[in-house]
Amino acid sequence: MHTFQATLTWEAPDAKLSPVLKSLWYDAKGDWKKAHDLVDQLPGTDAAWVHAYLHRKEGDSWNADYWYTRAKKSRPACSLEEEWESLVAHFTD
Repeated sequence: MHTFQATLTWEAPDAKLSPVLKSLWYDAKGDWKKAHDLVDQLPGTDAAWVHAYLHRKEGDSWNADYWYTRAKKSRPACSLEEEWESLVAHFTD
């Protein structure tokens, strides 16, 4: 996770990153739209989980809950920062 966070000083994400990690990278850099575009059409529970987080961050609880359900997760009670960190930790392990 620390290696991933170190790349946040770069101008672009590492090309080797998965789409979900690129999405989290762009989110951390303040580009919600780019982050969302990367996971918007991806299949699977991993993309749905990141998609849910992004809609939670956007403030769209209904849409976030829809994507948490698709990810087989519940909306967490933690802060957005804590959720971002847990997502990064999960996908970088």
